[in-house]
Amino acid sequence: MQREPNLNNAALMARRRAALPAGLGQAHEIFVQRAENAEVWDVEGKRYIDFAGGIAVLNTGHRHPALVAAISQQLERFTHTCFQVLAYEPYVELAERLNALAPGAFAKKSFFMTTGAEAVENAVKVARAYTKRSAIIAFGGGFHGRTMMGMALTGKVAPYKTGFGPFPAEVFHAKFPCALHGVSVDDAMASVEAIFKYDVEAARVAAIILEPVQGEGGFYVAPPEFAQRLRALCDQHGIVLIADEVQTGAGRTGTWLACEQWGVAPDIITMAKSMAGGMPLSAIIGRAEIMDAPGPGGLGGTYAGNPLACASALAVLDTFEKEGLLARSQAVGDRLVAGLKAIAAKHPAVIGDVRGLGAMVAIELCKGGDIHQPNAELTSAVVKEAAKRGLILLSCGSYANVVRVLVPLTAQDAVLDEGLAIMADCFDTLA
Repeated sequence: MQREPNLNNAALMARRRAALPAGLGQAHEIFVQRAENAEVWDVEGKRYIDFAGGIAVLNTGHRHPALVAAISQQLERFTHTCFQVLAYEPYVELAERLNALAPGAFAKKSFFMTTGAEAVENAVKVARAYTKRSAIIAFGGGFHGRTMMGMALTGKVAPYKTGFGPFPAEVFHAKFPCALHGVSVDDAMASVEAIFKYDVEAARVAAIILEPVQGEGGFYVAPPEFAQRLRALCDQHGIVLIADEVQTGAGRTGTWLACEQWGVAPDIITMAKSMAGGMPLSAIIGRAEIMDAPGPGGLGGTYAGNPLACASALAVLDTFEKEGLLARSQAVGDRLVAGLKAIAAKHPAVIGDVRGLGAMVAIELCKGGDIHQPNAELTSAVVKEAAKRGLILLSCGSYANVVRVLVPLTAQDAVLDEGLAIMADCFDTLA
């Protein structure tokens, strides 16, 4: 592409630093000019392979033609009314389709917000309204947003919670099962029971919220046994089970929702990110009787369920069906895992684990082959070196030592292989 005169990343970063607050992080000092599927080009004309996917937002890739067409058609009709003032059919159709896709042999209802954090906030509101209880149990390493309740639920202090307290009361954190680091399902369940013993009685707990795969926490997968035991515990005590599928949902893990792989159904599901392919939209899906608990006017938002976003989300659903993207998600995951395991075999002293569910894949970096010695320095260096070589990666993890891959499911195999080759070169250079 042709480079615009006097436009470069360094100059734009200088303007950014002068105009924007320091708290707004920047993973890469790169300004994008255009994008297509799994590739982006910056303002200087350099091409990058996108293994970040806008942090799990672009499962259908940048500018998928079906989404562009759907948004363009909706633009010709209307862009906003506020659904609570003047309703529109795409909102209703989207709710119907999501209700049908969610697991569980019971009646469901849905409504929409704009962001993942709003979905989580509203899931808590609904659970509290239904149970008439207040306490919420979340898990260490979990991430649930940057609002006050989202931060309270999040099980990671730096950088998300540092300096922002106090947080809403009656939020408690249990252990998340992770066999890699010595936390069994039994250990995790015992930590929930310990909360009932030492912090709050089960009869005051409104909900337990769980990510099927921890996103910011490091892509640790919740074992189905754990979800099943939480389901039984929630049933025993009348607690609402919430699956936070903001990052895992919309086909990332090989099924439309990761909780489909649990063998039990949650009461409420939160979605956002890739469900609308880049348009701001989130969903709260749940048992009809639970969702009906808040009174009229208790739910809603001015931009919530924007018609452009609803049109895009419907196009995402159509695209998944027409292009077989659930099967593609598994194929992408298999290809990534195979490639990353080959790199790990060559560098066992620094790559302690390759893991994932579907195309939600990560590698954990360590020192001296000891998985209990996180290597945040090398993780940061790999992410930076990859960008220099034309590959966009993201890190995550409680100790910032995990490299995660969230490449669009629509990426061609050749692009996947090119990205994996860049990662291999980075480790050959740095490890």
